Amino acid sequence: MAPDVLGVDIGGVIIDRVREERDATGRGYGDAPPVEGAFAAIARLVAGRFHDRVWLVSRCEAADEPEIRAWLGARDFFRTTGVAPGRVRFCRERHEKAPICRALGITHFVDDRLEVLGPMLGIVPHLYHLRSRAAEDGRVPAIVRGVTSVAAWGEIVSALLGPEAA
Repeated sequence: MAPDVLGVDIGGVIIDRVREERDATGRGYGDAPPVEGAFAAIARLVAGRFHDRVWLVSRCEAADEPEIRAWLGARDFFRTTGVAPGRVRFCRERHEKAPICRALGITHFVDDRLEVLGPMLGIVPHLYHLRSRAAEDGRVPAIVRGVTSVAAWGEIVSALLGPEAA
């Protein structure tokens, strides 16, 4: 049996504020805070179950990649969580995440957009919708079977490491 592999989106899942466009000052991700509990939860998942099998898989424009990498570096994400810096994959379209997950053997994926998780059904066995986006009302429609809706990172830790871990 193949080992479990965790995939995690960045914007809205690790970086709290997702800027679809730069604001008037030209700032993008640089001043955005992390999603509450994300670093600690990811560190626990690395230590407790996934070890070196964690990937960040995120959609962004090519011009934003250096800024996102700088954000992760400035907050010491890789050292704090134990995720290897080389385990980051970017794509330009949201639907491209599913084939990336297939290629990486991802078995569990966390994203804040249902439109991303839908195409992963049948590819990634365990999907988690983190309800962190103001744009979505937080309800997972009943027709989205196979997606577990969670309000916070603690629920993901509990689901993946057991209730006593939360």
